[in-house]
Amino acid sequence: MAPAASAFTRSRPVRSRHLLAVCIGGLLGAPAVLADEGMWTLDNLPKAALQSQYGFKPDQVWIDHAMQASVRLAGGCSGSFVSPDGLVLTNAHCVVGCVQGLSSAERDLQNDGFVARTREEELQCPAEELNVLREITDVSGRLASAAAGKQGQAYVDARNAEKSRIESECVGDDEAKTRCDVVELYNGGQQHLYRYHRYSDVRLVFSPEYSVGFFGGDPDNFNFPRYNLDAALLRAYEDGKPAQVDHHFTIKPEGAEAGELVMVTGHPGRTQRQLTVAQLETVRDVSLINTLLWLAERRAMLGQYGRSSEEAARQAQSDLTFTDNSYKVVRGQLQALLDPQVFAGKRAEEARLREGVDAAPWNEVEAAQATARQLAVPYMLLEQGRGFDSRLFGIARTLVRGADERAKPNESRLPEYQEAGQGRLQQTLLSKAPVYPEYEIAKLTWSLTKFRELLGTDDPLVKAVLGTQSPAQVATALVEGSSLADVAERERLWNGGAAAIEASDDPFIRLARIVDAPARAVRKRQESEVSSIESRAATQIAKVRFDKLGTTVYPDATFTLRLSYGDVAGWDENGKAIEPFTTMGGVFARNTGAEPYALPKRWLDAQGRIAQDTPFNFVSTNDIIGGNSGSPVINRDAEVVGLAFDGNIHSLGGNFWYDPRLNRTVSVHSAAIIESLKSVYGADAVVEELLQK
Repeated sequence: MAPAASAFTRSRPVRSRHLLAVCIGGLLGAPAVLADEGMWTLDNLPKAALQSQYGFKPDQVWIDHAMQASVRLAGGCSGSFVSPDGLVLTNAHCVVGCVQGLSSAERDLQNDGFVARTREEELQCPAEELNVLREITDVSGRLASAAAGKQGQAYVDARNAEKSRIESECVGDDEAKTRCDVVELYNGGQQHLYRYHRYSDVRLVFSPEYSVGFFGGDPDNFNFPRYNLDAALLRAYEDGKPAQVDHHFTIKPEGAEAGELVMVTGHPGRTQRQLTVAQLETVRDVSLINTLLWLAERRAMLGQYGRSSEEAARQAQSDLTFTDNSYKVVRGQLQALLDPQVFAGKRAEEARLREGVDAAPWNEVEAAQATARQLAVPYMLLEQGRGFDSRLFGIARTLVRGADERAKPNESRLPEYQEAGQGRLQQTLLSKAPVYPEYEIAKLTWSLTKFRELLGTDDPLVKAVLGTQSPAQVATALVEGSSLADVAERERLWNGGAAAIEASDDPFIRLARIVDAPARAVRKRQESEVSSIESRAATQIAKVRFDKLGTTVYPDATFTLRLSYGDVAGWDENGKAIEPFTTMGGVFARNTGAEPYALPKRWLDAQGRIAQDTPFNFVSTNDIIGGNSGSPVINRDAEVVGLAFDGNIHSLGGNFWYDPRLNRTVSVHSAAIIESLKSVYGADAVVEELLQK
């Protein structure tokens, strides 16, 4: 069925500054960013542009409040405090790991939904962590001094050691409640230390049924109109009690209005808008192609496994969703880089930047790409672990590397095993989320098959891993012979260190030890022959950019807190005006009773209680990317008027550039969140907490 027509204002006319030619020809290298582009750090907001375009200039009180009310989910999403008692609003798809870890064949919270009607009913997530930014410090000078005059692996080691010292000093003896990360901005032009307050006791308060949180499934993903209640609630706890927070956003029940200034505070994961043309060519010709093929085959494997039984479908559900999503993202990124206009714009941008300056940094980056291309497949299979697609293998690798790395001085360890991050590492390692043997065998059989296919049957490592057996035989023996599904065994091996690992006869431990040296060798070459060269050159290129443009440009996304501003507006699609809002009544019109357009019984029963004209989802011109999922959409009064959960199909090229004509953020309207909690879920206590001032 066609969705119900929107009763809201039609999209505004496209402004002349939004023309594609302007965007590609000038946006990427202009001295000032046009339109609503930008993921800005909160210590360098474009206040003049906000004042000029929207008549709004946030003061330091507003900025500090927004910073400390915003939350990062360490697993890769965003959120915000929405009550003084540590209540956190985020997306349903951001808590899938928590919900699935709490589910079983007997109690399927993922598909049945969950509401805690009292604090006592809130369920502790197996491995969730929340971070709240407290302070940003520029440490560029320390890093520059540490690496001065060094090249290759010496450069990498010196920088890693200094980062370790900085982070350890920052964390001090408060590892349980403090997290510190040295973050590279402007592709290495600046290094800032981000100090976070860390919450490791996180509990589930509300999550809707999967069929509602992801209504429309893959067909509607990255499209609009949308009808998703992609919203969930967590609560941060400290010392066994709900955390008491000084800063939280309030919910505006009326939500966003057409044409209104809206801002997104969240943690965009990664953009590559400042890469050189040579790097973008490697991304286009190697990285994206390899990833797209891997995702396509993984999607088919997961789908086949899920069709074997209802329980198998439940086990693979979240992995399949995220694989579908990633496939669509990567395909969209590849299409963007295959667009001749986009690449012409990138070449023009680089030419303007290089004009009148030494070309050496760009030439060095270009020369390093030959090695980057050579290492791409082995790095993907070995160091990224895609040749061993198994949670048990990931656990084994952490144990094996952890034993080796923790025996070294802190500054000599791999960054992910340094003291500053031990709390999060152990929390993930010792998660009580269930392991499903048949599912592990299916994933591992497929990935070992790809491992053999891509490296070749005669490759020494392939022979060492498979011997004379098939991938299916090896996968079965590994899973059936392992004890790593037992959390107590993981804890014993972790605490026992190198001696326990050396004595272990667990087949996954043996496999991880076989793979570790070749994987480290590939990583070392990638770091010393590619990353170090790119990093040194990026520092020089960033200086050129600063000299010409100053900080009127924003840094690429780094999974750190950013603010994006824009307004609520639809767009024109092939001559058709796309309205900025959908309504809750529209979801019932779109319901067919068959997946992915099947509403659960609870929603069908509540249809008569729901105000059908309540705004459901809406679009805005905010510039966001993956990692922003769960970000609050706030107005100038710092009230939550929506919850970002997606972009439209045109946003998929946003990794490389921003098109203000077509790129849109898709959000859940705050009115829909309140109406659903009240009329569908009867969560009166939660609603009361959300609406308190």
